[in-house]
Amino acid sequence: MLLHDARRAACFDGCELVLLADQGRSLWNAEQIAAGRARLDRALALRGRGPYVVQAAIASLHADEPPDWPQIAALYAELARLSDSPVVELNRAITVAEADGPAAGLAIVDGLALDGFHYLHATRGDLLDRLGRAGEARCLRSRARARPRRRRAPPARAAHREARRGSQSVIAIRS
Repeated sequence: MLLHDARRAACFDGCELVLLADQGRSLWNAEQIAAGRARLDRALALRGRGPYVVQAAIASLHADEPPDWPQIAALYAELARLSDSPVVELNRAITVAEADGPAAGLAIVDGLALDGFHYLHATRGDLLDRLGRAGEARCLRSRARARPRRRRAPPARAAHREARRGSQSVIAIRS
């Protein structure tokens, strides 16, 4: 978490997400990166090999200039094996595209079952654009922008019950 939080000041420009390659590294918190790497080193020394350790290793490599894309892609492959997550596979496809070119990343993306996931369309559109297939890319970007509105998260059941009873504690928290 320290490694991710270290980039917080550079991740957004107003409400727009700033891609890692476009982030101002001068905005990154070097002390947090050093602390995160020290904790990662300790976890590795204690033989930590779970998904959180792999995620921390990926975040640590993202802080390098230039990032070691083949190593990051290899770590994403391990994380995908541990998690069996198509979203992790999508992230792996992006790193494979950086390491081995957009066609290699697109081959992974095309095998994913994430059709309703707007980041799939945005990623596929970016890879197609990098391959010179601008017309296909434009269509996918419009699909990515047309993502469904987020649903409001339902309140916790206990808080909801208390609110329905008119509990003063819930009213005080909400006001």
